[in-house]
Amino acid sequence: MLIPVRCFTCGSLIADKYSRYQEGAKAGRDPAETLASLGVTRYCCRRMLLTSVETIRQVIPFYEAIQRRKREIETELE
Repeated sequence: MLIPVRCFTCGSLIADKYSRYQEGAKAGRDPAETLASLGVTRYCCRRMLLTSVETIRQVIPFYEAIQRRKREIETELE
């Protein structure tokens, strides 16, 4: 999933803060402290950052398998 550029509720810009939020999370900092240091105070914006999950790495193998199978079927039909 791509990170939303703006908060769905208030429209505040949040995409520019996501990479710094991830760095703080990987460093083991408390999410509340990290969000506060980034200036994310509204709970709607906090929700957007806390619940965003990057699923593209999980989806790519399935897409590649579908494309591979599609090529196999096309060669069988020729």
